[in-house]
Amino acid sequence: MFDTALAAPKPGKTLAARGPGLAILPGSYIHLAGDLDHMKHAVLAAIGLTCLSLAATQARAQPAVIYDMGGKFDKSFNEAAYNGAERWKKETGKPYLDFEIANEAQREQAMRRMADKGASPVIGVGFGQGSTMEKVAKDFPKLQFAIIDSVVKLPNVESVVFKEQEGSFLVGMMAALASKTGKVGFIGGMDIPLIRKFQCGYEQGARYANPKVEVSANMTGTTPSAWNDPTRGSELAKAQFAKGVDVIFAAAGGTGVGVYQATKDAGKLAIGVDSNQNHLHPGTMLTSMVKRVDVAVYSLSKKTTPGVTVLGLKEGGVDYAMDQYNDKLVSADMRKKVDSAKADIISGKILVADYMANNTCKF
Repeated sequence: MFDTALAAPKPGKTLAARGPGLAILPGSYIHLAGDLDHMKHAVLAAIGLTCLSLAATQARAQPAVIYDMGGKFDKSFNEAAYNGAERWKKETGKPYLDFEIANEAQREQAMRRMADKGASPVIGVGFGQGSTMEKVAKDFPKLQFAIIDSVVKLPNVESVVFKEQEGSFLVGMMAALASKTGKVGFIGGMDIPLIRKFQCGYEQGARYANPKVEVSANMTGTTPSAWNDPTRGSELAKAQFAKGVDVIFAAAGGTGVGVYQATKDAGKLAIGVDSNQNHLHPGTMLTSMVKRVDVAVYSLSKKTTPGVTVLGLKEGGVDYAMDQYNDKLVSADMRKKVDSAKADIISGKILVADYMANNTCKF
């Protein structure tokens, strides 16, 4: 509570301000002309205190992260967002709010609950939260919101989207270069344009490295449950192996865990997504197409800037992962070729098709 002292009034005329309110003590005699300056200072002080109180409230606002279907610890997309929030928490020493969506109906409930608590920014993780954020952000114009993988055009929303096709191109190259059969595979989660975007970039990269390569592709399903079905992921992987595929890229959230296990069991190679998943099965994880959702959430927790932010290879938003877990699987020649293509994409020499531009994969 602030307490502001005013200049002493003339004898017999007492004014006092306490906190944001102004009190005129009993027994005071006020002559309007003589006390106008005192009243003006008191009112200004009260207004100033109110502004300070509002600023203090805003300073105490904490971020909120709403994860999408698949769970906070899906070892992929949602977990990357969690890691970004945890980094912010560790660096600032401040808490944040979060919620894991179990069904689609919970999206709006969770977002409104966070906004009612005054959380700012409220960060929606995943394209599925776009329509919900459009409604809720309109109802809370004084709060800041952010959405990942979707675009919401409102003055209090920052939309962060990625050029997933660019990172997928690089791991597609690596898959084709590592394949001994000339057959590579792709397994997506929910069949939506965003996942087709991964697939298209992957196919383009594979054919750039080997024009004769064969690419098999499957989607896990058409509902949000497709993000968290490891059993189905394993079945799809085994079916592709039966066709001669020996490298699979899974862009399927938690479903990918089943793909990676089946790959290990079969002695084939897999490619992770979103987070660096090389450590899950060292020796059979060729690489991971990392999508820096963690960096996005960390940055958004610090500050939001309404508008659209696009992150590709040039901005460090996507890439392929190299570490001690896959170093022996990637030869120097493979890496040289992939890095050369990466430089050409950044410079604009290689144009990677964006499926979402017109919902077709043409390259």
